[in-house]
Amino acid sequence: MVKNLLLTALMLGMVSGGVSAEPTDEALSLQEAFVRVSKDVGPAVVSISTEHVEHYQARYYPFSQFQDQFFDEFFSDFFVTGPDREFKKIGLGSGVIVDKEGYVLTNEHVIHGADKITVTLPDGREFEGQLTGSDIYSDLAVVKIGSEDVLPFAKLGDSDEVEIGHWAIAIGNPFAFAVRNPEPTVTVGVVSALRRSLPRTDKRAREYSDLIQTDASINPGNSGGPLVNIRGEVIGINVAIFTMSGGSEGIGFAIPVNTAKKIMDDLMQGRKVLYGWIGVIIQDVDDDLAGYFGLSEKQGVLISRIMENSPAEKAGLRPGDVIVSFDKNKIKNTQGLIRRVLKKDIGDRALLEIVRKRKIYSVDVEIGERPEDRGLAVSKKAQIARGPAVQPSKNWNGLEASDITQDIAVRFKLSPGAGVIVAGVEQGSAAEDAGIRVGDIIHEINRQPIKNITDYNDAIKGLSGDVLVGTHRGYVLIKEK
Repeated sequence: MVKNLLLTALMLGMVSGGVSAEPTDEALSLQEAFVRVSKDVGPAVVSISTEHVEHYQARYYPFSQFQDQFFDEFFSDFFVTGPDREFKKIGLGSGVIVDKEGYVLTNEHVIHGADKITVTLPDGREFEGQLTGSDIYSDLAVVKIGSEDVLPFAKLGDSDEVEIGHWAIAIGNPFAFAVRNPEPTVTVGVVSALRRSLPRTDKRAREYSDLIQTDASINPGNSGGPLVNIRGEVIGINVAIFTMSGGSEGIGFAIPVNTAKKIMDDLMQGRKVLYGWIGVIIQDVDDDLAGYFGLSEKQGVLISRIMENSPAEKAGLRPGDVIVSFDKNKIKNTQGLIRRVLKKDIGDRALLEIVRKRKIYSVDVEIGERPEDRGLAVSKKAQIARGPAVQPSKNWNGLEASDITQDIAVRFKLSPGAGVIVAGVEQGSAAEDAGIRVGDIIHEINRQPIKNITDYNDAIKGLSGDVLVGTHRGYVLIKEK
């Protein structure tokens, strides 16, 4: 609110000595720019409504006066199954026409699972949309509409030219279903940040990284609509808002349009979108790890694991290597490496600079195709299964470990010889300070592989000083107290 008042004051020429009777030429010029963008882009911004029919059968108990948890459990055979019913789910979002042929770019989550897609133009014309392609990983999709008339379309800009502080104009159809009006709304703000990442919010494979952050108000229903610059060029596809109330709170995100450009042709043609992949599980390097690996500063990404038969394994990369550059571009964090790999085509080669045992090496790696069931790279927050443990070790730095039994291995899909499971962590211990948790799987200590409790007990004998521990969540440094 304060920002908006200040902006208004500056635009209207308010000063301590009084209020100008007329707006300044600069304010009028800016106002005209916003009007021009709205008129140029608005006609190409569409409302997308979806329908999905789900079938279910209601169950009821004829003796409802006796119904409680006990009866539910022991007298379930008396429940009566009702007739098959249909439940129609309605979804709403936005999209933008990107060429004269009627291809509409939107979010994958807007059309996910839709049985019917209806596209409504600002002039009220309705079309049945045909999904030509969708990609859950990038959360982008393309819908085709057909018309004998010429369709308006928006010009795509260059998101690599976007800078923090640039004007950002969000156009979409929030609440269009409720207000019964297909005309898009326009909100104005600035680019607040670049290369933002969001955590996964569901079990699907969507990865939100390298996003544009804006304070332009993005409301429910804006998903799939364009984020536009002051020249009327699309620089992003609105995807999400950060909210605690259900409405806009000044933090919105958009997928850079250059990301969309790279895969849009595949989506238009119904082809599978292919992503580059090198097959490493990585984590950011903190100050403690930087010191341990002899880095002059906190930089690069640490390889926690190498996937079997991956390009990284074939190139000779190892767990514990720190990747500090990619094709002579400095790597600062995990998102930086992911961004560089995704820009490569499958079959391209990349020159990595790594730190191994405090020495710098160059490694040439061929970019492979990302498998369906594996990520490009996973941060240190990967979840580890928890379960009971047996054969505990002696307490070391407040940590007790046990062998992984056959039952645990089968139950949690662990490979034989995967390591040892942490059975206990003392409060206030060096292990707890390092972030070790009950249920973690330890597979390495000071670069020495750990396959079982015998390896573990041998590795910790006589250890002193700081100790590097490799777990399935990444590497941690247990510091001597």
